[in-house]
Amino acid sequence: MLIPVILSGGSGTRLWPLSRELYPKQFLPLVGRATMLQDTVHRLAGLGAAGPLIVCNEQHRFIVAEQLRQIDQAASAIVLEPVGRNTAPAIAVAALTALKIFDQANATAGDAQAAASAQPARRATDLPPAAGAAIHEPVLLVMPADHVLKDVPAFQAAVRHGLAAAREGKLVTFGIVPTKPETGFGYIRKAAGPGPAFPIAQFVEKPNAERAAQYVASGEYLWNSGMFMFQARRFLEELQRHAPEMLKACQQSLDYAVMEKTKDAVVVPLDAGWSDVGSWSALHESVDLDANGNATHGDVIAEDSRGSYLYSSSRLVATVGLTDHVVVETKDAVFVAPKDRAQDVKSLVARLKKDGRGETSLHREVYRPWGSYDSVDDGARFQVKRLTVKPGATLSLQMHHHRAEHWIVVEGTAKITCNDKVFLLSENESTYIPIGATHRIENPGKVPLHIIEVQSGSYLGEDDIVRFEDSYGRKGTNT
Repeated sequence: MLIPVILSGGSGTRLWPLSRELYPKQFLPLVGRATMLQDTVHRLAGLGAAGPLIVCNEQHRFIVAEQLRQIDQAASAIVLEPVGRNTAPAIAVAALTALKIFDQANATAGDAQAAASAQPARRATDLPPAAGAAIHEPVLLVMPADHVLKDVPAFQAAVRHGLAAAREGKLVTFGIVPTKPETGFGYIRKAAGPGPAFPIAQFVEKPNAERAAQYVASGEYLWNSGMFMFQARRFLEELQRHAPEMLKACQQSLDYAVMEKTKDAVVVPLDAGWSDVGSWSALHESVDLDANGNATHGDVIAEDSRGSYLYSSSRLVATVGLTDHVVVETKDAVFVAPKDRAQDVKSLVARLKKDGRGETSLHREVYRPWGSYDSVDDGARFQVKRLTVKPGATLSLQMHHHRAEHWIVVEGTAKITCNDKVFLLSENESTYIPIGATHRIENPGKVPLHIIEVQSGSYLGEDDIVRFEDSYGRKGTNT
């Protein structure tokens, strides 16, 4: 059983303002029409793998579920992290979950050994008992959700090589064949061997430019991709052997905890057009360019401009005489920087956070499990939003202490609850929700519902909400 584990974390700082803390880059269509998460799932087709097991931030769970729904892909499980941790804790939880899925699958199939009489209760950190032959054990293919791989057949060939080694009990990592000296990645020095899975001689931290050039020239070194493959049980055994405290506390990193200490680690070289898209410059190198070396998206006019990344999301972006720059426009922010300084965006985001600016966390358009809302305009005592409610979706039954709301349906049909009244609103119809009224919007139709919402009152913050019922298990603030 091959179970892909997709790590969907990230702080949303390196590609700001497109990427935000609550909407990081894996949820964006940066290199094509599909999002990076969807591309990660797509490249698994043909491997005979189970549905992906996705580890994500608790605040991203509805985005993950919706993006999987858009490509008609069911997940084996979505594992939620209340706070972001490093790689090893995420994989440890994924491994325990995979073994549980494996046991359940065996029980469903009538496997007598897996469905035998109940065993004594285990702690969460205990390794589940063996069930079935080793070759049938779940093998995890661990991948970040935000990487680019242009050559899918080459990727799948490397996966099949890794799968053979993993079924023999090896802990496999995938090393990227370097295309140039790079100081932003860690390196793996492979030892001599017949391949395609080579013993690992050494893990190396990010080198300086001179040493990176030596590594690439030697032909012995590969970039550390952060992709792995191993049997779930073997990983947990090694974690328990070399870092038992991590299995309990989940606080350290994978390379240090297991891969650098185990004697069973091997590396499979991967030459598949890989990029971690870790900067605007890296994104510029990962997409198609025009005759002047520009990457453009949206409504862009580039006059006498070369080697630049130019992105428009909502209005015209026009440049003249620009060379090697990044220009990114969103509905609420514009970022401009020389391409060789674009990585400094992290310090810019840190400053915005220090100043309490909301642009670091959310886009102007905010996604919710029922749809989305876009803050169109606001003033001292009013705010205007455009709500988009998915077919069949329902907002929570709620109440506000400090604001009234006016709703105008511009497309679709809305089912409205206001205190003890329930009624339908069609296009060009409106209603008023007084302060303190219990209210709800539902979309009973087959097409998206679009509503203009005008809020007015003394306080318009998203934390002015009392939620009585919610279809999505949410508590606290937010619409």
